Amino acid sequence: MERAKEIVVSGIRPTGNLHLGNYFGAMRNYVRMQQDYECYFFVADWHSLTTHPDTAALRGSVLDALSENIAAGLDPEKCCLYLQSSVPQIAELYLYLNMLAYKGELEKTTTFKDKVRLQPENVNAGLLTYPVLMAADIIVHRAMYVPVGKDQEQHLEMTRNFAQRFNHRYGELFPEPQAFNFGAELLKVPSLDGAGKMSKSENQMATLYLADADDVIRKKVMKAKTDAGPTEPNTPMPDYIQNIFLLMGLVSEKSTIQKFTDDYNAATIRYGDMKKALAEDMVAFIAPIRQKALDIRANEAYLKKVIDEGAERARASAQQTIQEARRLVGLNYL
Repeated sequence: MERAKEIVVSGIRPTGNLHLGNYFGAMRNYVRMQQDYECYFFVADWHSLTTHPDTAALRGSVLDALSENIAAGLDPEKCCLYLQSSVPQIAELYLYLNMLAYKGELEKTTTFKDKVRLQPENVNAGLLTYPVLMAADIIVHRAMYVPVGKDQEQHLEMTRNFAQRFNHRYGELFPEPQAFNFGAELLKVPSLDGAGKMSKSENQMATLYLADADDVIRKKVMKAKTDAGPTEPNTPMPDYIQNIFLLMGLVSEKSTIQKFTDDYNAATIRYGDMKKALAEDMVAFIAPIRQKALDIRANEAYLKKVIDEGAERARASAQQTIQEARRLVGLNYL
């Protein structure tokens, strides 16, 4: 008898395009996880409402996110890919968990305090209870693992707390989900300006997006931070130059990397030539993903099929959990 696969849940933000950091930092790992785990990946459209997005643009943003993630490697045949709003059981579980969440602990979360500081005119209840909805997203499928970044670790700890409280008050139902640790495989892709990692919130000209046109990619790479070059052989390499080599290591041939490494060590490197080579290799890597995403986005019949089939699978999983939760809470009257 085949052993049941452990369950993994992760959310996809329907805001902004995927960038190179998303791809090498997480997406490649998600693609591998599809083979070994029962994966539920959802577009977090309910979460996005906390910032009052342009409702006319929301549909397009959601379909764009879905298209890009499929183009980048998520396979609806191998994972359950769905919209958060397609699974009403999440909202019901969110209600139950809100009865076990307390105002004081929610106000102490780092992300809530950051949001209050950034948008003091929009401190809504959805922002305050964001960790509760995130917990419902995860445990509605009784997930064992959640791939999260550093900024979400506090929320995952709160998810475990809510699961514990439910189990203690009503009876055992939920496992306590753990962070999925990719270890050495969790790659941070450096920014082109040498300041930190690629990010949607930082310098846009220093971040390469999977939707960038070829000329935009070339322009961004050519602006990458360098210097006049080493004046003596075997000079220690500054961090921002190491970053260029790291980026080259993601998309270039070993022979190309070796050539520029040798040039650097010989103090003969021409950074203009190196950046031109990197730019062309980036174009060759990004262009097929960009085109595939555009082709998928243009095929709304296919996207509807993905959304409908994903919703059916996700609702079936969530309904099993909700039926048991209702029984334990005492809401099974018939």
